[in-house]
Amino acid sequence: MLHLKDNAVSQKTVLSLNNISKYFGPLLANDAINLSLAEGEVLALLGENGAGKTTLMNILFGHYVADAGTVTAFDEELPPGKPRAAIDAGVGMVHQHFTLAENLTVLENITLGTEPLWGVRQYQSRALAKLNQLSTEFGLEVNPRALVRDLSVGEMQRVEILKALYRDARILIMDEPTAVLTPPEVDSLFATLRQLIKSGLAVIFISHKLGEVMAISDRVAVLRSGKVVLEAETQATSREALAEAMVGRKIPEPKRVPQDAGEALLSLDQVTVLGAHHKRLLDRASLTLHAGEIVGIAGVSGNGQAQLADLLSGLQTLAEGHMTLRDHGELKPNPAHMVKQGIGRIVEDRNGLGLIGDMTITENLASENYKSREFSRLGFLRFNALQRYARELIEAFDVRCPGISAQVRKLSGGNMQKLVLARVLSKEPMVILAHQPTWGLDVGATAYVHEQLLAARQRGAGILLISEDLDELLELSDRIQVIYHGQLSESLDPDNISLQELGLLMSGQQRSDSQAA
Repeated sequence: MLHLKDNAVSQKTVLSLNNISKYFGPLLANDAINLSLAEGEVLALLGENGAGKTTLMNILFGHYVADAGTVTAFDEELPPGKPRAAIDAGVGMVHQHFTLAENLTVLENITLGTEPLWGVRQYQSRALAKLNQLSTEFGLEVNPRALVRDLSVGEMQRVEILKALYRDARILIMDEPTAVLTPPEVDSLFATLRQLIKSGLAVIFISHKLGEVMAISDRVAVLRSGKVVLEAETQATSREALAEAMVGRKIPEPKRVPQDAGEALLSLDQVTVLGAHHKRLLDRASLTLHAGEIVGIAGVSGNGQAQLADLLSGLQTLAEGHMTLRDHGELKPNPAHMVKQGIGRIVEDRNGLGLIGDMTITENLASENYKSREFSRLGFLRFNALQRYARELIEAFDVRCPGISAQVRKLSGGNMQKLVLARVLSKEPMVILAHQPTWGLDVGATAYVHEQLLAARQRGAGILLISEDLDELLELSDRIQVIYHGQLSESLDPDNISLQELGLLMSGQQRSDSQAA
């Protein structure tokens, strides 16, 4: 992994956030925040979910208007509430979730919103020349005529960076830029950042991956409850100190303890799932999940993970192959059937699929078992039993909320995920699908999720962990299978494979050896 900290940092200040405060009703989201950024510097911005990072960036871009304070870029105060002013001042952003139109070409995406009403042909010629110059200068090679939908994830990120550079960005804000990248793609991104920083670009790097923060940044600032609680040179701090500053306490790291796997619980035998035009989204995929083990699925987004998760959730039908569950024989892909057979589902999209935002905490916790005798009688719900059940789970899983009657959409991401865990794990299912269980969570919430999954493994559950966080897979998994173009590899030993080797397999390349579990 490339280290960018060796770069000599200029002392010229290019961005200043001065005493920024922002209220949402009685909630103080930003509390008199002061931050600065120098030319050619990488400042890492850390904090728990709800710490105020997103609010601060929205104020910087003019999406929100601060209740107090000012933003200064290149010695000019930015007018509040005017995004165009921030862009014109040279501020660009690469979002965690790409903001690209997949049906347009690379060139069209990059120039979108900048084209003149007249002289389009001449403008496109100049735009193509500028794009080619930027691509060559910073090592961001991508076919300008290619449709975005045909690009890899790493190429899409290059387009996002080029889009900012095309608009002459001199300050680049990167929000979780490595969340969906393989290790080789991360190395490529860091090489690009090194070139950009040498040219004087200043970077704000927002991430939950503390190892990358330590490798990339010159300085680090930590927000907690809307305040800056730590600001230091990166070389003068540590991962442990940063994690403690983020959550306000020491965070124990859950450890996977070796244990023997039990009987086979779930088997997929030569399973095929078809998409549009009979494209094989899962291609003769096979795996076996045993009691008391975690099987990790590693892969670049879009290689069949979603179809595998949907299959175990009952949302996909089989074109070929068999799916069997211990003591229940052949499984029929049907959501209600999967729940009835005791498969616990921690889905990727907690907002869209896992929870219903406008329903209460009590209603969401009971959504998969409200028909049980415990909670209904003669077709009528037993509200006292439901409320008692909700209170017990909120306490057991440390869900921080206004009360059991609060709407779920008012919770933070971490507490939403705790709610999903409470609903699933409280029933002690023997088979658990954990699809991106820590997506977008801070270090404290991530440690809690890991602790709960390892506890379920210890009691004998079999867990299928689908994740794009390779550190997470290597830490938690007993075995790892790589998914590439819908095909699953043989099992790999997580204690006997490196991040780089795993990344190569995810890119479709073979290992030089045949080490397998």
